[in-house]
Amino acid sequence: MPDPFIDLHTHSSVSDGTERPAELVRAAAAAGLDGVALTDHDTTAGWDEAIATARQLPLTLLPGLELSTRVGYRSVHVLGYLVDPTDPGLVAETTRIRDGRLERARRMVERIGEDHPLTWDDVLAQASDGATIGRPHIADALVARGLESDRSAAFRGILHPASGYYEPHEAPSPLRGVELIRAAGGVPVIAHPAASSRGIVIDEDALRTLVDAGLGGLEVDHRENVSHGKRTLLDWATRYGLFVTGSSDYHGTGKPNRLGEHRTALVAFDAIVAEATGSAPVSGAGARLS
Repeated sequence: MPDPFIDLHTHSSVSDGTERPAELVRAAAAAGLDGVALTDHDTTAGWDEAIATARQLPLTLLPGLELSTRVGYRSVHVLGYLVDPTDPGLVAETTRIRDGRLERARRMVERIGEDHPLTWDDVLAQASDGATIGRPHIADALVARGLESDRSAAFRGILHPASGYYEPHEAPSPLRGVELIRAAGGVPVIAHPAASSRGIVIDEDALRTLVDAGLGGLEVDHRENVSHGKRTLLDWATRYGLFVTGSSDYHGTGKPNRLGEHRTALVAFDAIVAEATGSAPVSGAGARLS
């Protein structure tokens, strides 16, 4: 029997993907995935819809989120699997992050609107009800206005940090992020730590601090991780007893990333399930994983 086909990093329209949570889970099943994680940015609002759909399909859903954290001006994303979505500390922090993202987006749109025909209503038209509004929605509004050719071009152009319109958003430190996820019964994994645009997002001293706080793993197989960075990450994983994951970072049509383009080994999936106390995987009839 072939190894299970597991993808542990996807986004729905509840954050910056283009498909509803139910559509995403159905797409995962259609792609032949045995396991998929829903990891919307700073929210668990898509869980109920995704869970209801997963129960009808022969796959296993790992509910999660992708928590925004920062070191100075450098963004560090921490995936949190199987957290308790009602945990007071996590709820308070994610609410604060989303509110900050919203105000930051408003300010960016105001500045862009001084030079280009873009309004806040244009951005709202690109977001589903209750979505965490951020730069991807601004990018989609720029595309709809004909100011950029696609979302990727918008991030290379008007939304690039060097454009003059960009500003960072408020977020906790990676250490605080790991602590919040563990306190909520979840398992933290640093997302795409060696993305080519940023280099490795933390140094080894910082990694040791995160390991001591409960970091579980590193997302190594990801299209944005550069090859020399992957080698360093694998060395760190061995040295500090971390598991490694592989994921698509799927956003529907919002990014070129495709479901299952990178996979997570069963040993890492099992480690996440064994360590988590906040919630449980959800499997439909005929699922290979539990």
